[in-house]
Amino acid sequence: MTQNQVNKALSEFEQKTPKSKQFFNKAKRFMPGGVTANIKYYAPYPVVMKKAKGSYLYDVDGNEYVDYLLSYGALILGHGHPEVAKAIHSQLGDLGTYLLGTPHELEVEMAQKIQRFYPSMESIRYTNSGTEATLLAIRTAYAFTGKHKIAKFEGHYHGGYDQLLFSINPAVQKAGPAQQPIPVAESKGIDSYHQDHTIILPFNDIDATADILRKNKEDLAAVIMEPIQGGFIPAEKKFIDELRKITKELGVLLIFDEVKTGFRIGLGGAQEYYGIHPDLTALGKAIGGGFPIGILGGKAEIMKVSSPSAKADVFDGSQSSLSSADNVLFHSGTYNGHPTILAAGLATVKVLEQELPQVVSMTTMLKEGITELFINQGIGVHTIGLGTIFNVVISDMEKIKNYRDYQQSNFMMRKALDFYLLNEGVYTKPLNRYSLATAHTKKEIDRTLDAYDRVLAKMKK
Repeated sequence: MTQNQVNKALSEFEQKTPKSKQFFNKAKRFMPGGVTANIKYYAPYPVVMKKAKGSYLYDVDGNEYVDYLLSYGALILGHGHPEVAKAIHSQLGDLGTYLLGTPHELEVEMAQKIQRFYPSMESIRYTNSGTEATLLAIRTAYAFTGKHKIAKFEGHYHGGYDQLLFSINPAVQKAGPAQQPIPVAESKGIDSYHQDHTIILPFNDIDATADILRKNKEDLAAVIMEPIQGGFIPAEKKFIDELRKITKELGVLLIFDEVKTGFRIGLGGAQEYYGIHPDLTALGKAIGGGFPIGILGGKAEIMKVSSPSAKADVFDGSQSSLSSADNVLFHSGTYNGHPTILAAGLATVKVLEQELPQVVSMTTMLKEGITELFINQGIGVHTIGLGTIFNVVISDMEKIKNYRDYQQSNFMMRKALDFYLLNEGVYTKPLNRYSLATAHTKKEIDRTLDAYDRVLAKMKK
């Protein structure tokens, strides 16, 4: 695969999306880089969407796409699901307002639903995003343990904040030895303090991980991880079992970031799949039904550090609040537990209780079909993932176990493939994973596989 092939795909892409290009050039006059989130950008410019329905997106040029990005996995029911719309309208009618700013019944109803599927989440707090949930997890771990270093795995992403914005997509030559990776900052503006207090671990290498944890146990508050890296590279069962044992042994909290995998690997997420009870769990994306939400939950004794008291409100203005930092972990937010969002989330879970097995079945059908088409063309591929998420990794390696294995795959070919597929009406952000929804049927799977067949034949020719 050559750059020339990528250029051909990009040329076709620009011919099909002139209005997206025009809009993007206009957007750059108002927003840095033309987007309000870096993740929305890809070169030469992102497709600008006009509307959506079910499993389909429609761009400003009138092109139709089968959507496999689904807002990075958040839309597990697809676009505009009627049960979510019904729940929102009903909630607005019943409450007579968009926002109460007080405790309300849906907070407990959602908590009960979450605890049914995630029994490790004995007590919960709502946030406004998965990023906020993992950020609160870190503060909670610091407060509970009295320690202030955190360990994360190379290649894992937990949100765009200073403590954990390290070694997500580092240049391998700058990332240190595979068994002793070093923290590589992923953004300008991060104070070196955080680099000194963030420890990087090698995923799916239990011997090296255990050695690093034991050396840092006196300062280490917690290990945070995506039990399935990037939503698609699973932890090996022996690795995750041993990690749970070691963290208990050392008195280090284990945090599962299930923002991507919650309600997508199964109703109980990756922790149900592995049979592991982490100390803390962060949820987001799918649980919001398309609206911004995050949930942090865990052992009651740990979560209790955020329980309010008479001296816990930094906004009450009285002298009693001056000692609040000695008594409680501060966590607040005007929109935490937003009633409209909880109504959408509850409606989403109720649909998934009935239809998630069908989504998994459609995902398996697509994965197997793509693998067969690659084999027919004599190209090595892995369609890696569990449940309703997977990625297409073009590689002749026997197995993809971690970030460094993944970096050896053929990204140039994958980039060309993705742009050719965009031209055929199959949408995901180039080089990104696939997520499926209840809205995907055999019709969309067949359409996608037909597009793959044409594209692979074109690329080989």
